[in-house]
Amino acid sequence: MIPHGVEIFMGLEPIDLRWGFDRLAGIVGERLTRDARSGALFVFFGRRRDCLKVLFFDGTGMCMFYKRLDAGTFRLPPVPDGTTTLAIEERVLDDLLDGVDLNPPQSKRRATMH
Repeated sequence: MIPHGVEIFMGLEPIDLRWGFDRLAGIVGERLTRDARSGALFVFFGRRRDCLKVLFFDGTGMCMFYKRLDAGTFRLPPVPDGTTTLAIEERVLDDLLDGVDLNPPQSKRRATMH
């Protein structure tokens, strides 16, 4: 589904998912400092992270993909503190849309008896 070799940028600050094409294109320019018509995919989440929108330009016009999960939230990859935009690979977006948890499992230490 995702075109091979396309750049993908994820906005990490929540947005109002009622926003449409023009407002999201403005957010791409303001927050992500990119051109919405560059051919890249731009991923945005709502406050609860149970919905996302992907904005992209297909060469003839702006397109938007919207996904709402039936249960749970989208699990983001690890992000450094203070980061508001993240460039991700196609595989990461594919996994995200498929509901794969992108956080590595935390190692569980056993309590040692002394």
